[in-house]
Amino acid sequence: MHAVFVDASETLALVMEQQARADDLPIVIHRDPDVSPGDLPTVLGDAAIAIIDHTYLPTAIAKQCAGLKHVVFLGTGARSYMNIEELGELGISVHLIRGYGDTAVAEATIALMWAAARNLALMDREMRAGQWLREDGMQLTGKTLGLIGFGGIGAEVARIAHGSGMQVLAWNRTPKTVAGVNFVDIDTLLRESHVVSLHLLLDDATRGFLSRERIAAMRPGAILVNTARAGLTDEAAMIDALRAGHLRHAALDVFDIEPLPAGHPLTTLPNVTLSAHSAFRTPEASENLIEAALVHCRRIVAGD
Repeated sequence: MHAVFVDASETLALVMEQQARADDLPIVIHRDPDVSPGDLPTVLGDAAIAIIDHTYLPTAIAKQCAGLKHVVFLGTGARSYMNIEELGELGISVHLIRGYGDTAVAEATIALMWAAARNLALMDREMRAGQWLREDGMQLTGKTLGLIGFGGIGAEVARIAHGSGMQVLAWNRTPKTVAGVNFVDIDTLLRESHVVSLHLLLDDATRGFLSRERIAAMRPGAILVNTARAGLTDEAAMIDALRAGHLRHAALDVFDIEPLPAGHPLTTLPNVTLSAHSAFRTPEASENLIEAALVHCRRIVAGD
């Protein structure tokens, strides 16, 4: 049995080489983060385990990978890249990695929130173009942050936000009690939050969760932050709300189409701050991620 890391960036390839043990199963590191799905049958050969960072694995392609029995997906968002149920019908198990970058994503969420509140990206763009644009910002001390979803990342965001003097509301699919966090129904959260940040897993139940109706129910002038998955929001409704001024700003790390195409409407709006799906990318998170992937591979070999 052997594994192939099909789409390794140089950074993740080096981390895997450093962390792999002599007694691990053989792992072929394919250093091509831009590998196409159509190349996967050749890249994988007869490998039983595919380690995938961000490459799409259509079911039709998986059928061509004769030896494939396991996919170790580097993160929690595998449903954005493959149909887990259909792969299961082919006898292919998909393994997810949780918690590896909770602090990294939380810090990026806070950074995007502050950048949006103070119009930093807009002023930066204008100054580089020779304009001296001075913008009034939103002071966040004393404001209310609403967290939609309260797992590890949401808890870290709440911790940091408390240190900034913000009040924290949260809505979660399962009841929770956390000191300093007021859990409320979704309508209350949308109505009262100056900033709304998404932290849900994307599945059939949450796809489009922030619908046109829910965006309309948000507090006028609110900021929306999304470091989770783009599919949680109605993108067209979000763009309409930004253009109309109902939303003050959107700070986004995830998109329906990635990489975001040149000329996409989100790139033309002044009240949008964009980052390239990089909230989880820190050396610490990468080390946690690869170690967890290796643990999955060891368990598979052991038959656990």
